[in-house]
Amino acid sequence: MSELKQPPLPLPTRTALGRDDYFVNETNAMAVVLIDSWRQWPNGKLVLAGPKGAGKTHLAHVWATATGARILSATDLPGAEIPELAVGAVCVEDVLAVAGDREAEEALFHLHNLCGAEGVPLMVTAEVPPAQWPLVLPDLKSRMEACQVARLRDPDDGLLAAVLAKLFADRQIVPAPDVIPYLVRRMPRSFAMAHEVVETLDGAAMASPKGVSRPLAARVLGTLAEWTEDGSE
Repeated sequence: MSELKQPPLPLPTRTALGRDDYFVNETNAMAVVLIDSWRQWPNGKLVLAGPKGAGKTHLAHVWATATGARILSATDLPGAEIPELAVGAVCVEDVLAVAGDREAEEALFHLHNLCGAEGVPLMVTAEVPPAQWPLVLPDLKSRMEACQVARLRDPDDGLLAAVLAKLFADRQIVPAPDVIPYLVRRMPRSFAMAHEVVETLDGAAMASPKGVSRPLAARVLGTLAEWTEDGSE
């Protein structure tokens, strides 16, 4: 087994989640516009949908800064004091994690209704739009499907390069100048793979005297391709 197949060490990161740290282009511009215009959301609700790693949490924090919203995971809803959550703007992340969990769905339904009654804005996030959520509560499903949806899509070359640059910066890594263009030309076009590539490069670079170089990037992409092909990713 090559050294690149060893799990990377858990290194500290400092994720930048400010408004100026989010790169906007045509693949996500409409979602950003909708989030910025939160005062005009129909019934005060918005669903932010996009693939893993697309920046949903980043945009949730941008929105929270603008509104003072509280952010929590959908998995934290069971047992939560829902009336206390509905006193101000609130964002519930990763609803798909609790789809099919009746207790969690009932809590989200209660929160949804209280936010509506109090005029409190509510944002929820998921990887896909509500029509694809396997919810078990019909009333919750119908209300979520009635929400306006802001979509984040897989990145184009410009956005992928910006995402890679940010992920490297979050880990305090300065790659060689030709690394990001090389990765953009050759890696699968997805946010999830961008995170995987940077994380693997971070671990592999610890054993490389030249740091994150183009040859190291080539080795990492080759190794990740092997993982994908044999199903061991």
